[in-house]
Amino acid sequence: MSLQRILYVEDDSDIQAVAKLALEVVGGFSVKVCASGEQALAEAVAFDPQLILLDVMMPGMDGPSTLKGLRELPELAHVPVAFMTAKAQPQEIEQLVALGASCVIPKPFDPMTLSSQVTRIWESTQ
Repeated sequence: MSLQRILYVEDDSDIQAVAKLALEVVGGFSVKVCASGEQALAEAVAFDPQLILLDVMMPGMDGPSTLKGLRELPELAHVPVAFMTAKAQPQEIEQLVALGASCVIPKPFDPMTLSSQVTRIWESTQ
């Protein structure tokens, strides 16, 4: 089975637009963008994502809190998650992986290679 549906949780509309375009046009993925952790928790199960990309720093519910909430939903408990963050120092990456993330994609990301990065993450979790 190939990766098709990606849930992307990001509060910055400019970053949302670039990532969505990169993933849909370059990668051919179907991308559901949520602007907050709360929105992701409300809409994720209906979208049935195969992979979740999570921003770390968001107002209200941050990425780690969102991950915890998503993991509590039985339908999403085993969906691979990658954090996308500017906080990509080795100890920060270790902390995020310890929370259950498969990988951390540093920001700023390269729109031309984002789809291949995401595909590699997906394949490594299958």
